[in-house]
Amino acid sequence: MKVLEGIRVLDLSIAMSGPFAAMKLADLGADVIKVEPPGGEWQRHAAAGGARGNEVNASFLSLNRNKRSLSIDLKSEAGGRLLRDLVATADVFLQNYRPGVAQRLGVDYETLSAVKPDLVYVSISGYGETGPYARRPGQDVLLQAMSGALFSAGRPGEPPTPAPYFLVDAFAAYSAFEGALAALFHRQRTGEGQLVQVNMLDAIIAAQMQEISVRTVGGVPQTRGEAIHAHSYIRAPYGIFPTGDGYLALSFAEPAVLARLMEDPRLAAYEAERDGFREREAISTLVEENLRKRTTAEWIEELGAAGVWCGPVYGYDDLLTDPQVLHNGSFVTYDHPTEGTVTTPGFPFKLSRSAQAVDRPAPVNGEHSHEVLRELGISEDRIDRLEKDQVIVRARPAARNPL
Repeated sequence: MKVLEGIRVLDLSIAMSGPFAAMKLADLGADVIKVEPPGGEWQRHAAAGGARGNEVNASFLSLNRNKRSLSIDLKSEAGGRLLRDLVATADVFLQNYRPGVAQRLGVDYETLSAVKPDLVYVSISGYGETGPYARRPGQDVLLQAMSGALFSAGRPGEPPTPAPYFLVDAFAAYSAFEGALAALFHRQRTGEGQLVQVNMLDAIIAAQMQEISVRTVGGVPQTRGEAIHAHSYIRAPYGIFPTGDGYLALSFAEPAVLARLMEDPRLAAYEAERDGFREREAISTLVEENLRKRTTAEWIEELGAAGVWCGPVYGYDDLLTDPQVLHNGSFVTYDHPTEGTVTTPGFPFKLSRSAQAVDRPAPVNGEHSHEVLRELGISEDRIDRLEKDQVIVRARPAARNPL
């Protein structure tokens, strides 16, 4: 039995943070119904990296497995009634509309909790539901920039480099997932539903618990330097260094050990804790100079044998074939009716007594509209009329993409 089997989630979210959070609930066995507009969720049509599928883009596939799709026009009176009927059967409702949109659609917490008093309602926003920035666009790189993190690495005078993946969306998704689970546990103990509010700004601030506390408690400012250094609050050498044929990740290496392995007595003059911060420019410059003399593989073998923390710098193709990744089963592969064989990242944790699997591929828009409405006790004749009146959409998968 799966952990959340018997829990029904209505996922009205778009883009990444909401769908990712809802997918994590689905992976644990919740019945997640993705409620989409007649044209389908925005992410179906916005191809990340230009990776367009036959009917379903790669980005949508990656965030919507194990869900069912109900395609419904919430702007219509009949569509609103159908949703409220569905809410009466739900345990969790999740949305990430901009402030004010949920109220206009009649799917705000006050309205839906009147329909289902013990509903767990999860609302994700960019900066918060209220306040001076409430209506700003909550886009990942904007929030990375605002979070303060980008001035903890790089060189002065150069533009800070944001993370090359949607870091803030991911932290917001995990926060929403945690909040939903906590509220479900509270409901189990008390019978009470509640509103769970998550915003991306707070999520990325909380993720920097240690770094920000070094500034607020320890009084140490962020200081970028000219030499390679990946984190202003970690002693040198720390970061990604060029080698004779590529790059090497190096972390918490003792200068005295490096002096011996690199046969460079200049490094022996530095002591890790005493000089790792105040002399980080000089230490990093010497390490970079020496690492260029040999290949990455040679350094990993020699440094690793001496207990120095180091490792390769991968691209995605390297990651997919790494023996530890293969051993862990870090990716899942399944069959999709229109996209063929799909491989995506799998489950970030394993449960000894509960199963996790891809039981449903990411749905085609409206693929389960009839199925979900039948579960509400709605007759086939009425369902057919709703489809004819364009209140709902039922999509049938097209031919499989031969690629």
